[in-house]
Amino acid sequence: MSLEELQAHQRDVEATIKGYEKKRRSECLAELKAVAKKHGFTLDDFTGGKPASKSGPKGVAKYANPADTSQTWTGRGRQPNWIKSALAAGKSLEEFAI
Repeated sequence: MSLEELQAHQRDVEATIKGYEKKRRSECLAELKAVAKKHGFTLDDFTGGKPASKSGPKGVAKYANPADTSQTWTGRGRQPNWIKSALAAGKSLEEFAI
């Protein structure tokens, strides 16, 4: 056999192995769901359901810009420019509390 023929066989074998693994995984998942259902549960009861999103809940705004109340800040992370400039002008952070 030539190198090209051997590589083609290798690709075929790899594809067959992936298909086999996918089929086994699907069968195993179906079996696990059936066992959980038999006992009155769902598989999500044991696995915690769908994974949570990576971004957590946003913090509650504690400060607002009096000139534009749509601009808020939680007091966490970097200070927004409107807070920085107000603090530099001598104002206190309490003046912006919501």
